Amino acid sequence: MLRKLLPILLALVGLGAGLGAGLALKPEPEMDADAEDVCAPTEALAAEAAVGEKIVTHEYVKMNNQFVVPVVAGGRISALVILSISLEVQLATGEQVYQREPRLRDGFLQVLFDHANAGGFDGAFTDANNMTMLRHALLEVAQKALGPIVSDVLIVDIVRQDT
Repeated sequence: MLRKLLPILLALVGLGAGLGAGLALKPEPEMDADAEDVCAPTEALAAEAAVGEKIVTHEYVKMNNQFVVPVVAGGRISALVILSISLEVQLATGEQVYQREPRLRDGFLQVLFDHANAGGFDGAFTDANNMTMLRHALLEVAQKALGPIVSDVLIVDIVRQDT
């Protein structure tokens, strides 16, 4: 009889000890001095959107997958360029970007392929003027697909791998 009762007693003691330790080590809730009025969500949102004294009006939306662009020289693929792109959009419009992502990806790939075919990824492909032209062309495509909610295109990562 004791053999059957001992595992149950040990489990209850372990459960009680774990619960007691969890309650004893629970962190104190942080009290924000500005959060006195809980019923004012518009003020809370405005306070969250404010950085210092500057109001944040944009958010950044990262495209789900990277872009892989082949660089062709002499009829062969001589390199692959891999890019990660984010869009600077108006607040609360990120969902619209994801809804139109297939159209955006198609337009971005066309711009990237044209850039590669024009030699934009050859030599010093990260030159400031070269990158500015590429960003501008990507921004035109983004604004054509999404309208004025897009204010900038950011090339977050770019890597060229020669084959």
